[in-house]
Amino acid sequence: MNEANQICGAERRVVALCGGVGGAKLAFGLQKVLGSKLHVVINMADDFEHLGLHVSPDLDTLLYTLGELNDRQRGWGRAGESWNFMEALGQIGGETWFALGDRDLALHVERTRRLANGESLTQIAADVAKHFGIAAHLWPVTDDPIRTIVITPEEELAFQRYFVARRCEPAVRAIRFDCAEKARLAKGVEDVLQPEGLRMIVICPSNPFLSIDPLLAVPGLREALRAAGAPVVAVSPLIAGQAVKGPTRKIMDELGIQATTATIAAHYQGLIDGLIVDAGDLPDGIGLDISVQAVPTLMTDDESKTRLAQDVLAFGDRLARKADEGR
Repeated sequence: MNEANQICGAERRVVALCGGVGGAKLAFGLQKVLGSKLHVVINMADDFEHLGLHVSPDLDTLLYTLGELNDRQRGWGRAGESWNFMEALGQIGGETWFALGDRDLALHVERTRRLANGESLTQIAADVAKHFGIAAHLWPVTDDPIRTIVITPEEELAFQRYFVARRCEPAVRAIRFDCAEKARLAKGVEDVLQPEGLRMIVICPSNPFLSIDPLLAVPGLREALRAAGAPVVAVSPLIAGQAVKGPTRKIMDELGIQATTATIAAHYQGLIDGLIVDAGDLPDGIGLDISVQAVPTLMTDDESKTRLAQDVLAFGDRLARKADEGR
């Protein structure tokens, strides 16, 4: 019996869909509460090849955050990082727009080597998570290539060119996920979304357009969420109409989308049973047949991350009881 099948028999697991720093913060809190009962399905559409290396930004953010190795002050990368490689690269005229720290570089080198030897991203992620002492199970949504393309008035940009090299400055006219239609849902993801033993599904407060949409673009994931038979709870990434970090609000403005909790609910219409919004935002006016819960959603330290995780889990459990009573 493989690991994924063993997991499906485990007690009351929670599956979180996640990408980026905001989602990783909630995943950290969920891991504090759930330990090995947490399974995180990760956006892989930010992956790209740089300097001949396979870089997986969202996966690595989860690895460093859940392994408590992340640089909390800088907000990305590993703590205690050094930059000798980048300095030497710059001296010989190499590309330095995407910073690879010396510690971080080890992960990219080892992943690239193992991929070249025929191993999957899923296998590699599980092994690294084990070495980092991570209790949760990390699942790349697919082992196949899928890439986010940002369409601007002047050109089409691979996501990291838009996000890092251009610092999100170009206006966004549309977003495309290349190769998504050919991607296959990773077997482990299919297994952990089976109804047996599934407590709930959480959509983390990641950027809906850049982190969650590429997950949902992989054929089979939407169907698996609908068939899971467990409550699906989304956490809004907005607080008072603004994103805590990242280009969520900017992208919504450029796409002509109102930055409201109602818009977030509508974006996930047909997938979610409940929406968590910030305590300072009015839960009224959502206009959809879903439940809404207002709690503090700003995550500034370990305590607030854990508290939000507990609120999300309690909300999902109430939705499950309500659904049982209605049967």
